[in-house]
Amino acid sequence: MQASPGTAFSIRFIHSVQKTPVEEYLAIDEDGHSFVLHSTKYQSFGVGLPFLEGDGEFRQEGDYYIMDNMERHFPSLTLRTGVGTKLTLFLEGQEYRIYESYPPGTPVEIYVNSLGKGLLS
Repeated sequence: MQASPGTAFSIRFIHSVQKTPVEEYLAIDEDGHSFVLHSTKYQSFGVGLPFLEGDGEFRQEGDYYIMDNMERHFPSLTLRTGVGTKLTLFLEGQEYRIYESYPPGTPVEIYVNSLGKGLLS
């Protein structure tokens, strides 16, 4: 997959412990070399989910908790498929069901190459 600096995308999955949906909203940083996590939306508190004041701006919207303005930067993202997690990436109107392409337990690396194009391997 290809994307350029500023391109927004999201990652959706079912939390492996809570068994509830989580969606993370990210973009390729304007520097073209990393990712920035802007927001996370989830239904229940659990391990690895943001809830502290220092994590961003917390709010509740219906059945969901949302942490906005997180602004966490990552040089790459390593995701892992899991049983029942339905790991899915959404980019420019396309849905990529990663869980259908890789067996459970497979690490999936998302990175920005030297040309500033986002790639999935």
